[in-house]
Amino acid sequence: MTTTTAAANRWIAYRKPRPHARLRLFCFPYAGGGASIYRTWQAALPPEVEVCPVQPPGRENRLSEERFLRVGPFAAAICDALAPLLDLPFALFGHSLGAVVGYETALKLRDEAGKSPLCLLVSARRAPRVPPDDEPTYDLPDAEFRAKLQELEGTPKEVLVHPELMQLVEPLLRADFELNDTYEPSDRPPLACPVTAFGGLEDPDVAREQLEPWREVTRGPFRLRMFAGGHFFLQEQQQALLAAVAQELMPRLAAT
Repeated sequence: MTTTTAAANRWIAYRKPRPHARLRLFCFPYAGGGASIYRTWQAALPPEVEVCPVQPPGRENRLSEERFLRVGPFAAAICDALAPLLDLPFALFGHSLGAVVGYETALKLRDEAGKSPLCLLVSARRAPRVPPDDEPTYDLPDAEFRAKLQELEGTPKEVLVHPELMQLVEPLLRADFELNDTYEPSDRPPLACPVTAFGGLEDPDVAREQLEPWREVTRGPFRLRMFAGGHFFLQEQQQALLAAVAQELMPRLAAT
């Protein structure tokens, strides 16, 4: 096994290779999440699609590894790890923090490897050039930080009220919020691939008008699709979201 292949194996979890797959879908998790978010997706998508959940350092089976604190180096490491799996057409999906990680990965793959995704799918994240509504979260005092986590509803309540569990997960969450809060978009030409943005109609943090400017990151087609639910409609509306993902992927795959 080569070093590059070994790295790819570390970075991709829950992958079930499909010998007859015609497209790989790389999926990037939200802040505090790991690859397991996407472990059931392959069963719900067409057989032509092989789902490759990206496992960042500091999550799940990579818990002891050093976490990235800036999106640029993070995306560069992802590009290196994905190289052995780019022998098929591919698409990128990211939710919340994962959306900007996917976007920056698409830019680096285009500029440094000459590879372009069939499409970029971004979910529950304001467009790169839309300024944040709030002050940075990652350096808040403990009580305020935990209140913010409760507001976002992405951390189980059992964790929030359990001091030992919070002591374990808080450094990971703060690192991911730092990734998100310090992100500055790349000053590079727009992508050529289609971009689709997904949003939750009741998302208190990402409004429709903050999703619309994702159209500025591409010279290709843009579509915005909204779902019932809040910031984590990814879970609340999983069946409808996966149907929409398939609708975005399959016509583009057929055109290749």
